[in-house]
Amino acid sequence: MAFRKAVKGTVLIGGGAIATIFGLSQFSQYRNKHGNLVYVQAAEPANVPMNNHLPAREDQLLALQNTSEFDVLIVGGGATGCGCALDAVTRGLKTALVERDDFSSGTSSRSTKLIHGGVRYLQKAIMKLDFEQYKMVKEALHERANLLEIAPHLSSPLPIMLPVYKWWQLPYYWVGIKLYDLVAGSQCLKSSYVLSKSRALELFPMLQKDRLVGAIVYYDGQHNDARMNLAIALTAARYGAATANYTEVVHLLKKTDPKSGKERVCGAHCRDVLTGQEFDVKAKCVINATGPFTDSVRKMDDQEVANICQPSAGVHIVMPGYYSPDNMGLLDPATSDGRVIFFLPWEKMTVAGTTDTPTDITPHPIPKEEDINFILNEVRNYLSCDVEVRRGDVLAAWSGIRPLVTDPNSKDTQSISRNHIVTVSDSGLVTIAGGKWTTYRSMAQDTIDAAVQAHNLMAGPSKTVGLLLQGAKDWSPTLYIRLVQDYGLESEVAQHLASTYGDKAFEVAKIAKVTGMRWPIVGKRLVSEFPYIEAEVIYGVKEYARTVVDMISRRTRLAFLNVQAADEALPRIVDIMGKELNWSEQRKKEELAAAKKFLYYEMGYKAKSEQLTDSSEISLVPSDIERYKKRFHMFDKENKGFITILDVQRVLELMSAIQKGYVSGSRLAVLMKTAEENLHQRVVIPVDRSGGGL
Repeated sequence: MAFRKAVKGTVLIGGGAIATIFGLSQFSQYRNKHGNLVYVQAAEPANVPMNNHLPAREDQLLALQNTSEFDVLIVGGGATGCGCALDAVTRGLKTALVERDDFSSGTSSRSTKLIHGGVRYLQKAIMKLDFEQYKMVKEALHERANLLEIAPHLSSPLPIMLPVYKWWQLPYYWVGIKLYDLVAGSQCLKSSYVLSKSRALELFPMLQKDRLVGAIVYYDGQHNDARMNLAIALTAARYGAATANYTEVVHLLKKTDPKSGKERVCGAHCRDVLTGQEFDVKAKCVINATGPFTDSVRKMDDQEVANICQPSAGVHIVMPGYYSPDNMGLLDPATSDGRVIFFLPWEKMTVAGTTDTPTDITPHPIPKEEDINFILNEVRNYLSCDVEVRRGDVLAAWSGIRPLVTDPNSKDTQSISRNHIVTVSDSGLVTIAGGKWTTYRSMAQDTIDAAVQAHNLMAGPSKTVGLLLQGAKDWSPTLYIRLVQDYGLESEVAQHLASTYGDKAFEVAKIAKVTGMRWPIVGKRLVSEFPYIEAEVIYGVKEYARTVVDMISRRTRLAFLNVQAADEALPRIVDIMGKELNWSEQRKKEELAAAKKFLYYEMGYKAKSEQLTDSSEISLVPSDIERYKKRFHMFDKENKGFITILDVQRVLELMSAIQKGYVSGSRLAVLMKTAEENLHQRVVIPVDRSGGGL
């Protein structure tokens, strides 16, 4: 069996190498970078001046209503839609963008946080001799280099380890990863390398060491996806694009073309979701960049058009940072059901995912318990038995919908395209669909090129290659030191502000309030464990945040890192935003309720709570029952002197869950355990967050 596998591996390596040599067009450009970052040749600078002042949302709405006609109106405020707005406005086109929710409220904020070319896509390109897959990887690697350059404060290279547990796989994976470097050519971040077993365990000590042969380390990029999306939107706004979140398209506007006699899309009837005000936005060209909701806008144009979106749900979980090294990710290339799982450090936590399952299209996807447990089981397979992977350590969980598409222009309309497609309907509606986060810029470029051609717009070539995003111009790796020295911020807070806002971090620091302590001088934290400060809430309103959910999930990433911490921060965030936006007491209550609902359904609270239902299985021995009765009596502060059957059932269900490890890290479990140890010492017991999660 081992011999057969070895032969198979050798054949795959040989075939892969031959196919790659045939497909690679830039072998000569490859250089070993030895730690140097790549350089991207910038396009010609945009002729449009950049405004230092960010227009208020109210001013943007007025621009949408009062402009007689835009060149392009983009529907959708995700990465691709905002990329289209930035590409169009820097070409000199009069640009508008509307988003019915918040910028990056959908799939663009729920990714794996990677900027990557796609190792698995390269493998498929080689094995199937698929030149289209190869071109997609090549394009993504170029875009990876561009993103790292235009937003260095929001992105960085990340080494990712691929552990190897069979000898024959070592040369197989090594050749594949080296080809990945070669396809990147001069834009290779750093050269991949092989590690011995001992060295791999030194760099990733929590790795499963039994049967470990060695490991291969390669480099991809990582970013703060929601903040990156927002930076693109804000940059477009500073260049003059009229961008407005919470502005939905009610229906498309059409007029009859006098030359052809056909109806042509000429704008959209929009509604301000926050006020209910409705108005028309006229445009020569309307672009549909709505991700999973692509077909709903296409059907506004033509009710009979066939659906092209094939939605797929990807679930991720966040665990404490001690589950992974600070600067080393992990790739599981072949899970138990053939998926790929990443295990990555992010924002001092650990992100694990993703799944890939068919789903219905919804603006509020919910992570399922089976998906969370699948990821946990895969993580257990790769971590040492010394590391107890607990369900209680899941601090947050989310589901994002991938907008996979079928190409309507292809003969095989059932085949799903992993690349993006751009179509123009008979009425002139331009649709961009598919693709992935990393290639948003090239997708936007292709879309605006198609719009210019289809609608005879006066515009030059794209200017966005090498175009710095907001916050990048004067950023440096040591910028945070100036924040500490000039404003008296904590070092951790200063690093966070610099890596989130870039050179705009000084604007946040200027509005930070005095703490009243010896140190730090300014910067009151929203919650003690995280470096988010109250001044960010005020600044977030200037960045078009209009709900508490905007603040906890996209201006800060608190909801994605720890839902308990986010829940604790809600009252203070409501108070600050209420003051900035003049909310009534009723509006504050509504915002608080909406944020709690968001955390419960979309960030993982619901999945956890469903484990403790009336139908939960109870499996305790008699001694356990007696012990847990004693525990329960200790918490009978009213001294009722009796326990009802209902009380016992609830307690036993909870204790059963604790015994199974479902809530082993919860505060209540820790509290009960501590109380039992101090049975005869009735003292006040302080309870802090233990590091446990949902």
